[in-house]
Amino acid sequence: MSNYEAIKIDKSMYSKSGKNLSQVLEELDPSSAYKGTELDGTDAFQRQLKRFDIKVKGKNSDMVEKFFQTSSSAALFPEYVRRAVFTGAEQGNVINDIVATTTRIDGLDYRSIVSDPFDDSHALEVVAEGAFIPETKVKIQDNLVKLNKRGRMLVASYEALRFQRLDVFTVTLRQIGAYIGRMQLNDAVDVLINGDGNNNAASVIPVSSSGKLTYNDLIKLWGEFAPYELNTMLASTSAIKAILALPEMQDSRAGLDFHGSGKLITPMGATLIHVPSIPESKIIALDKNCALEMVQSGDIITDYDKLIDHQLERAAITCTSGFAKLFADAVKVMTI
Repeated sequence: MSNYEAIKIDKSMYSKSGKNLSQVLEELDPSSAYKGTELDGTDAFQRQLKRFDIKVKGKNSDMVEKFFQTSSSAALFPEYVRRAVFTGAEQGNVINDIVATTTRIDGLDYRSIVSDPFDDSHALEVVAEGAFIPETKVKIQDNLVKLNKRGRMLVASYEALRFQRLDVFTVTLRQIGAYIGRMQLNDAVDVLINGDGNNNAASVIPVSSSGKLTYNDLIKLWGEFAPYELNTMLASTSAIKAILALPEMQDSRAGLDFHGSGKLITPMGATLIHVPSIPESKIIALDKNCALEMVQSGDIITDYDKLIDHQLERAAITCTSGFAKLFADAVKVMTI
């Protein structure tokens, strides 16, 4: 079994390109070596917390100063911060429900690909012997994917935090992560509606002439998606209310599910997601399997030098990401 207590930990581990500290530790101390032992189910970072007897959650969690008893344990602090922020970004975030794929890059320049598999030249026709086989052309987009740096500045003195319980501090870090997640969702919504700069804004479908949403409007929206599948709808608070108020959506069994669990009724079988940041007059409908690509440049980044050296006065926590449209026709916007 690997000896996790023998690993030398220092700030140089944070400079490994494309890897966070947990991944670096996992290479040095593989979790597979602990199967069948009392440490089975822990990862390499959790084993280091155990090594230095640092409890980060629960009513008996340690104080922040516990990380700074030795230089090695202090080097774990930025990773604790990153993991707490990451947890906050993931909790309650719907990004994973609307993204078809995630691409991780090391730099800042990235071009996505585009193709149109449903035009006449790509029809799935019978190919006679020796005849021309229809082509699907895949090409690089003209414009780069716009990447946005999102984050918060952690402003606090070590003296102010040293006697705080880690589980309380974790709540604050998770809120930073939740903020980053909301900003990323706003970026995704903007690309779904307006495109990623490659002339691929979503087509707009107005409601009936009355200006009021009807069930027939939803049927029309559903019919516009062929050959794609309408499986996800994003809507603002007012748009959600308009959908739920439709007589056709007030089925007694579905209503009981909503009242009992808060799970929204699903029009046309699509998952209905509440996104308050969407403009009040819009409903975004998409095929989540092929509409959007998320591009991430690195991981959540912390000012590890400052965090290790007690310089918490202005320590940045950031994440750089962007979104690209994969198939423009897999997204429609209905305006109310």
